[in-house]
Amino acid sequence: MRRNVMMGLAFVALASHGPMRAVAAEREVGDALEVRAALSDGLAGALRACRLWVLHPDTWAAGPEPFLKDVGLGDAMGQVRSVADVNQPPEAWREGNVYWRINSSPDAGYVLVVSHRMPICQVTGGGDADLQPSVGEVLASPEFAEAWREVDEATRGDMVSTTFVSREEPDFTMVLSRAAAPGARRDRVQVIASASFAPAGE
Repeated sequence: MRRNVMMGLAFVALASHGPMRAVAAEREVGDALEVRAALSDGLAGALRACRLWVLHPDTWAAGPEPFLKDVGLGDAMGQVRSVADVNQPPEAWREGNVYWRINSSPDAGYVLVVSHRMPICQVTGGGDADLQPSVGEVLASPEFAEAWREVDEATRGDMVSTTFVSREEPDFTMVLSRAAAPGARRDRVQVIASASFAPAGE
């Protein structure tokens, strides 16, 4: 009862400020949904780029243009000379690295690290936005389900890590870790996906 009364008072207070307040609130919600969609597109593109780089090197062997076209993120994705230490892959993967930045919003996005010498890739995401809902959308998407099969999942603290196997190449595996619930801290990497191709017998 008290909650209903408080909600009613809040509605009256909003209405009393006239249509301008309502329009502003609607615009704020619309902007938030647009950012969330851009963050989902950015992660989906980063994972697509990871898969293409490792399994289809012909897409980048002749230069970055065909690769970028296949990834499909347009101007949101670009190659950079270096990235922060927090975005670097493990020491064992630091050979012939190429760095890509995906600016999904002014304050949040992803970094993709690949290699000319090793069949690996790593995606990290962070910034001043909650990435957990966008990660959930990508993992539940038909495109992701067509590319990856889940084989294991474990939760540690406030993070959940899922292991996937490529449906195209079963020796290509990925571990994707992200916040277990919305509202994760913004002062750390919020999502990290590490994938490597290790043919049986090698």
